[in-house]
Amino acid sequence: MQDEGHGYDAFGLSEKGVARGIALTHGLYDWWFRVRSFGHEHIPRSGAAILAANHSGTLPFDGLMLWADVVRHTSRLPRTVADHFVANLPFLSELFSRAGAVGGSRRNLECLLERGELVAVFPEGTPGIGKLFRERYHLAPWRVGHAELAIRHRAPVVPVAIVGAEEQMPQIARLELGGSSKYFFGAPYLPVTLTPIPLPVRYRIYYGKPLALHELFEPSSASEPDVLERASARVSGEVKRLIDRGLRERKGWFR
Repeated sequence: MQDEGHGYDAFGLSEKGVARGIALTHGLYDWWFRVRSFGHEHIPRSGAAILAANHSGTLPFDGLMLWADVVRHTSRLPRTVADHFVANLPFLSELFSRAGAVGGSRRNLECLLERGELVAVFPEGTPGIGKLFRERYHLAPWRVGHAELAIRHRAPVVPVAIVGAEEQMPQIARLELGGSSKYFFGAPYLPVTLTPIPLPVRYRIYYGKPLALHELFEPSSASEPDVLERASARVSGEVKRLIDRGLRERKGWFR
């Protein structure tokens, strides 16, 4: 951790915050979602790298479980990009930032990659966790920002598939908040779910082999929309392949 001299780094990370995050996710990881992971040896043990994962589940427990899984199985702390409205959540915003979460601004991510850190992104963004139950395991439009950063900063991208979160809180409708969203801390909608809390589904997390987009595409082409679309599609295609593998291998929602 690059301490700024007062116990935190420039984004609010602290050693105590990480320890607290590990303690708070222990029960969810081991006893509620009973996470199994495969391929974490593909995560680079040093240097700048990007984890690009699918996003789902109405509430972002998938981000928490990915964070906990990486911390447990590697020597690295992933800097998870949080949805924009998380900064407005009382108590949780500070809890997340102390454990390493960051806002998704371009400059934040550039700074982290320049420092050689591991960044976890969800290119589907908020639409990913807002998918209706009938849309499960169909990727929402995949944003290209991670591809541009990977090419410019020569950072490998590790595709990640999270299987199980789609079923944790089946979402059957959304109430669009529009101008009233200020009363819900900036959230874009209010989900209507079949369960008030997440079901104890089993999570399966798959890490694919790193993709060296900077070797496939010239750094000078990182501003070209068609290049970024192709690079991003390469990543999303690998994530979809891993999702399909997870769906084939699991025996049911809770097994």
